[in-house]
Amino acid sequence: MGQDEWDTLPQAEKAFMINGSEHDILPGVWGDLPASTRAAPLSEVAAILLSLVDRGWLEVRRVEPWTAPDGRVGSGPGDLVPREQLPVVLADPREWEYPADPSRWAGALTLVETDAGRRISHRSAE
Repeated sequence: MGQDEWDTLPQAEKAFMINGSEHDILPGVWGDLPASTRAAPLSEVAAILLSLVDRGWLEVRRVEPWTAPDGRVGSGPGDLVPREQLPVVLADPREWEYPADPSRWAGALTLVETDAGRRISHRSAE
């Protein structure tokens, strides 16, 4: 996809794609969404994300603890949330909120850009 095609993506889709490229947790997308999308019912916002999943551009995963080879502890994308579970999972407003304790991101939803998604957003190594 060329720059012209990227430029034609709606701003809300771009926001989810950027969130996925950053491996941010799902609530991080709110700050990038246009005001009209932030004001929409959660089901409509979730439908935007589901359309990107269905195109194979993003995956939805759960954050899990991770230890680097040097022993530093952190977190990263863990298990994939199966597509058939996503409508129910994304209907839960708590999934779209930051954890009360920022050190407790384990289990939160995170978006991960796929190889196909990186080609769309021009983040491939090609």
